[in-house]
Amino acid sequence: MKRLREKLFGGAKRRAALEPAYAAIVAHGRDPGWYRHGGVPDTTDGRFDMLAAILALVLIRLEAEGERHAEASVLLTELFIDDMDGQLRQSGFGDVVVGKRVGKLIGALGGRIGAYREAFSGNDTLREAMARNLHRGVEPEAEAIDYAEKRLQAFHDALAAQDAERCLAGELPPLA
Repeated sequence: MKRLREKLFGGAKRRAALEPAYAAIVAHGRDPGWYRHGGVPDTTDGRFDMLAAILALVLIRLEAEGERHAEASVLLTELFIDDMDGQLRQSGFGDVVVGKRVGKLIGALGGRIGAYREAFSGNDTLREAMARNLHRGVEPEAEAIDYAEKRLQAFHDALAAQDAERCLAGELPPLA
């Protein structure tokens, strides 16, 4: 189905062009500092939460450009969906279960985008968004929360200052 969609709509080349950006997002989400110092659980759920947080910040950055990068946002999200689909299949889940789980993961990503958008627009605090989406209500030590909060804020600020084209080329700002 995926190949047919790409063949019909010509998305394969456009998606392939964004693979370096998605790889950089994954690398930032897997950075050991989040787990060692930031209180993010080093579990499947914790790694998903961190990947979703980094992807959400990149998508929010692209959103700031208006319609200019709307297609790139969709294609990055499709890369995320394909990645999650593959991860679930490697874990041994079958077609029926994978579809339902991927649907839930897409909803979770959407929730995180909304939560971080609210946090960075001043309608919520970043700490509250992190508590719900990175720590899932289990509050780590204050030092860990401070570390993760400062790091996410610095990454958000660096993304805002960087040209969106560089992000799409896979040149994300370094993590603080």
